[in-house]
Amino acid sequence: RKEVERLIKLFNTLATESRDRFAAAAGLDRNMFRNILHCTFGMMDDMIMDRVFRAFDKDNDSCISVVEWVEGLSVFLRGTLEEKIKYCFEVYDLNGDGYISRDEMFHMLKNSLLKQPSEEDPDEGIKDLVDITLKKMDYDHDGKLSFLDFEKAVRDENLLLEAFGPCLPDIK
Repeated sequence: RKEVERLIKLFNTLATESRDRFAAAAGLDRNMFRNILHCTFGMMDDMIMDRVFRAFDKDNDSCISVVEWVEGLSVFLRGTLEEKIKYCFEVYDLNGDGYISRDEMFHMLKNSLLKQPSEEDPDEGIKDLVDITLKKMDYDHDGKLSFLDFEKAVRDENLLLEAFGPCLPDIK
């Protein structure tokens, strides 16, 4: 109860700042939310931060309400493995079609990996990584990851939860 009350108090403070800075509706707008993800949780990847925003913004009104804030942070900070699997899959399913496609994997991995100066085309290395990922996680061998594929892979190896980029806070 005390944690929820603190989250609501923090939300109200941040929402007031958001309204003052951006003249937004009641709640947290995308810019304020991304700033929180960056400053508080160290997230750097713009695409992942946008996807996290969408995962929190359940009603798709481009604003995080107090209920979305509390429910989202509940999963984000203290969720069960099952809740985190659903959340991460939602973040990684860029087009919302219920699958993580080869193209979506490529796009996320390209953004999240450090660029190494080398002779080799970096896209080739990422394509190889996508192939390896599909061999490891695509249990039904259809060339894309369904939620069931993702869930099974993560349950077999928890480290795969954030296989396509950091979308959860670290332990600290």
